[in-house]
Amino acid sequence: MSTSSKTHRKLNVQSPVPADIDIANSVEPLHISEIAQDLNLDPKHYDLYGKYKAKVLLSVLDDLQGSEDGYYVVVGGITPTPLGEGKSTTTVGLCQALGSFLDKKVVTCVRQPSQGPTFGIKGGAAGGGYSQVIPMEEFNLHLTGDIHAVTAANNLLAAAIDTRIFHEASQSDKALLNRLCPPNKEGKPRLGEKIKKFSRLDIDPDSITWRRVMDVNDRFLRKITVGQGPEEKGMVRETGFDIAVASEIMAVLALTTSLADMRERLGNMVIGNNKAGEPITAEDLGVAGALTVLMKDAINPTLMQTLEGTPVFVHAGPFANIAHGNSSIVADKIALKLVGPGGFVVTEAGFGADIGVEKFMNIKCRYSGLKPQCAVIVATVRALKMHGGGPQVVAGKPLDRAYLTENVALVEAGCVNLARHISNTRAYGVNVVVAVNMFSTDTEAELNAVKSAALSAGAYDAVVCTHHAHGGRGAVDLGIAVQRACENVPQPFKFLYPLDISIKEKIGAIAKTYGASGVEYSEQAEKQIEMYTEQGFSNLPICMAKTQYSFSHDASLKGAPTGFVLPIRDVRASIGAGFIYPLVGTMSTMPGLPTRPCFFDIDLDTTTGKIIGLS
Repeated sequence: MSTSSKTHRKLNVQSPVPADIDIANSVEPLHISEIAQDLNLDPKHYDLYGKYKAKVLLSVLDDLQGSEDGYYVVVGGITPTPLGEGKSTTTVGLCQALGSFLDKKVVTCVRQPSQGPTFGIKGGAAGGGYSQVIPMEEFNLHLTGDIHAVTAANNLLAAAIDTRIFHEASQSDKALLNRLCPPNKEGKPRLGEKIKKFSRLDIDPDSITWRRVMDVNDRFLRKITVGQGPEEKGMVRETGFDIAVASEIMAVLALTTSLADMRERLGNMVIGNNKAGEPITAEDLGVAGALTVLMKDAINPTLMQTLEGTPVFVHAGPFANIAHGNSSIVADKIALKLVGPGGFVVTEAGFGADIGVEKFMNIKCRYSGLKPQCAVIVATVRALKMHGGGPQVVAGKPLDRAYLTENVALVEAGCVNLARHISNTRAYGVNVVVAVNMFSTDTEAELNAVKSAALSAGAYDAVVCTHHAHGGRGAVDLGIAVQRACENVPQPFKFLYPLDISIKEKIGAIAKTYGASGVEYSEQAEKQIEMYTEQGFSNLPICMAKTQYSFSHDASLKGAPTGFVLPIRDVRASIGAGFIYPLVGTMSTMPGLPTRPCFFDIDLDTTTGKIIGLS
């Protein structure tokens, strides 16, 4: 289906490319109701949040229940440098090309960025150059409050845990029963047979895995003690803070399929065990209903727009290591119905394809029931040179000369990384299109080397893109390749592993795609696997938490390493979200701030009210 959209605008691009914030501010966004109208969204199905944002209500799915879906495309990448290779920019650029230049119905589906990186090292995540989501300052700051809702819900549960332990320790059984289970009008306890279990959960403080969260990078909150006030009667325990997007509630938001499903998942979240070793849930604590109330608006995706006026759904922002790093199922489902047959929904998966795309396929698609037709893998000459043996790339330091001058041999050597990502992704039964994100220092010979290697590795097509410098016009060839790939899917979609095999067998199947010769489990990991199996959780999918900078556990191993043994340090579970996550090495869930954080450059023009310095 094609569309003659009234909202698509042509950009007046400049060279050299101005700063992201300057480009974003140079375009007056359309009123979001115009974007909604172009999508055939009835006003009853969305709530306005100012002029440029709207919450799309899940009720739209009821009206579109019988409609056919459009094409489903996921964007991943090769193993990145610390500078990133432009997945978000490519995602937006591709959609601008499909919508503004190829006259297709298209919706971009991306995660909401955390404010931690925005004020820390990485900056925002609205894309870049002439391929951005706008208004970029609203995208990167607060948005419609979803992360704040996650923070409030997460911390309410944390408070409920410590408070419950406190009251159980300081009250008799009778007093506890009377306060937790007051009699109804007939004088009978309200919970009947549930009274005893409900009143005394007997939580083992050493087993608690639930931590408080905030949406700011703060290394000094990684480990704290709580309960030091005189009124807490010496009930001190060690805990810590994670960044808000690492909360299991964020993963629940991303994987839920309905309000009822979210209520069930929130109730199923396990916070630790009782002293008998049985799991304790948010439902056991009596707080699941309140958590759902705090999240009731957050379940609705936020509608925004690109620089060229194509629609964007921004929803959920789970971590890409201890969680699955993909935007929400409900946003994708709504978008697929809205674009209809022949339309396109393009969503981005966090980190390299070994992490984000693997989790998209085996976790997100498993719970959604959706099947993609095409995967785009973003590659850069810069990253491939690093994988071919180039000098270390360090954020904040100038690039070595090797990355700024032609070296075809280095590029060709690094293409082993791209080739493995292609073969791994093709195994799911989707066509793979490689998007070579071009930099000004790339030469024609280097770009041709990447394209040749991609095709030799089995890619459906490989296209050089200039969407950062030219917007949608720079990704038209990519859009054409993606359309052809979606129309010519050669085989049925398939998962990497079935759910009914053991936790270790599933971990082994994923490790094999990394190039590992085997898996080694610590004593703690063995203990946790045994416990989760006994508790009945072994049928969940696996969400590997490992470095994004290598196929292996060792970030220094570039290219496509083989023959290594993958060490599993620990195994944890997000039962409400619905996955087991093995820890490969040490994972930080609360980033720190660098010597010179991004916030040094961010300010407000108090005359115009415009934000300056946001990247």
